[in-house]
Amino acid sequence: MTIRVLIIDDSPTMRAILMSRLAAEDDISVIGTAANAAEGRELIKRFNPDVVTLDIEMPGMNGLDFLEKIMTLRPTPVIVVSGATQEGNSVTARALALGAVDCYAKADRSGSLPLDDNGRLAALIREASQVRFNNRWPVAKRLSASSRNVMLDDTRLIAVGSSTGGVEALQILLRDFPADCPPTLIVQHVNARFAPAIAETLNAVCPATVMLAQSDLPLRKGHIYLAPGDDRHMTVGGSVGQYIKLRQGAQISGHMPSADVLFESVAQTIGAKAVGILLTGMGADGARGLLAMANAGAHTIAQDEATCTVFGMPRAAIALGAARVVSPIDHIARHTFRKAA
Repeated sequence: MTIRVLIIDDSPTMRAILMSRLAAEDDISVIGTAANAAEGRELIKRFNPDVVTLDIEMPGMNGLDFLEKIMTLRPTPVIVVSGATQEGNSVTARALALGAVDCYAKADRSGSLPLDDNGRLAALIREASQVRFNNRWPVAKRLSASSRNVMLDDTRLIAVGSSTGGVEALQILLRDFPADCPPTLIVQHVNARFAPAIAETLNAVCPATVMLAQSDLPLRKGHIYLAPGDDRHMTVGGSVGQYIKLRQGAQISGHMPSADVLFESVAQTIGAKAVGILLTGMGADGARGLLAMANAGAHTIAQDEATCTVFGMPRAAIALGAARVVSPIDHIARHTFRKAA
């Protein structure tokens, strides 16, 4: 089946480059292009595309407002196309939090705009075309102190893996974390360029402190560490898991950083006093690692199908028997913590 794509970008040059990057793909067809939100809205109504690529930095429009309307009125898989500016990175992070399924950098690492991107855009479009939206979730807000949870006795560390749709899911999960939560490590599959802005976005809704992970950084209560996504795996270092280790290596389960690598290191180092959580995402990364955690006696949780953007990673874990609990995203924290008396 051919995947029908709509490109929305104010730059004629960029529209041409994106079209050229997809021209050789037999299973992808660009059914239209638009230069602004108004044109894009009409073409979405007319053609009902399978996937939309959206430049949210277009002058004369509020890309975030447009994206929010798409996700509210006509949920459609959207890939955010971003430039290299810091402001662009921040806007992209907010777009992912609103429900965009992935992000795509216009330029390569050198800053150039080649016609060929080695199939990166096509791969993202194929993944996005498999997204099926179920429940839509409101933008997360900080909880009041009276409604926050407290950590379970004996939980020393929490490890989380997520991918497609993960930024939105993480907002829902982390808003219910207590300010004094155990050290929490997150592997979210994302372009390293956007990781700092995503950490800032999550920090805005979480009672605990969310920050980008650094190698050899001591693990502290009340802190949540997001893997930087820069071709390094994140693991727990020390004989009893006292600090973060970031290391280079081969891709595992198709990813670096990999949730499998994180979970397996937690299973070996923390064992039964850890919690593993696997959220929405394409593929199977994290499934084997979550099983290792379960076999080590850890409490393991997988997001349920109804609230996943893509059920691939949780489905693989459930099939292995790795998840002790399968839960909607907005209930996972209550399976991790208990309400304060």
